[in-house]
Amino acid sequence: MKKFTPPENWQNQLFAQAPFAHLQAIFNLQAFDTWPSFEWLNGQTNQQNAQGKHIVFTENSKLEEETRYYEEIIAQTGQVPTRENNWHDFFGAMIWCLFPKTKSLLNKLHIEEIALHGLKERSRKRNALTLFDECGLVLAVPHMQWQEDLRSHLWHDAFFVQQDKWHKEAQPFIFGHANYEMLTNPFIGLTGKLLCIQVDESFTALPLLEQYAHLDSRLVELITMDKVLDDNKQMSPIPLLGIPGWHYDTQDEAFYADESYFRPKRRKISDSSKRTEKTL
Repeated sequence: MKKFTPPENWQNQLFAQAPFAHLQAIFNLQAFDTWPSFEWLNGQTNQQNAQGKHIVFTENSKLEEETRYYEEIIAQTGQVPTRENNWHDFFGAMIWCLFPKTKSLLNKLHIEEIALHGLKERSRKRNALTLFDECGLVLAVPHMQWQEDLRSHLWHDAFFVQQDKWHKEAQPFIFGHANYEMLTNPFIGLTGKLLCIQVDESFTALPLLEQYAHLDSRLVELITMDKVLDDNKQMSPIPLLGIPGWHYDTQDEAFYADESYFRPKRRKISDSSKRTEKTL
């Protein structure tokens, strides 16, 4: 990639912030004063897609004459179109490095859905695949009560009361590269899409890369066997700046009481209530 004027916080602050801790620990991004080269990017992975093609991050400028759709290029050639000096695509490459099996599976499922529905009609499954690909957050937890609490929007309890358990018992792993992009300039309202994965006690003792490899394999199982991305129903919203340590400002009780961000769960109106309302 080309030399550039580093964006603010590139070295000294951005990758020192908590949401980027994993990228810094694995890739040492603070060592760069330019965008990492394509040679460096391609040196971080030696994976194949579902069709057996080696994944190669390729300058988008070299693929400008392509008439094939993005997912088709990846499936048929192994080349991942990557815009130069672009946060979105840079973080997309990072996720390919960290979750290669899941990214290859998502690509394969996109191709299958395109074969069924064409490019113009996006199925519910393709919508779910895209939403997780862009905004997904994986939370590794010892029990699924975490999932129930977060799905129920028990924000105060899950985030504030249990704040000391985050990054120890409950470990967040960003999957959606758009999450990373937006976290370069965070704002109140920033929300991801959550999938919880239950892990045993030995998980926390694994080196970070082995944790990613474990979650990558488990995601493949959940997507193929449990069909968690057949639609949007098994994902739930999670306010990313609510995760302890992920907000640049104070995370006190008043912060979590802001219902414009930490929205309460909507109550479902029963059929009998609906009938009563109609007769009034």
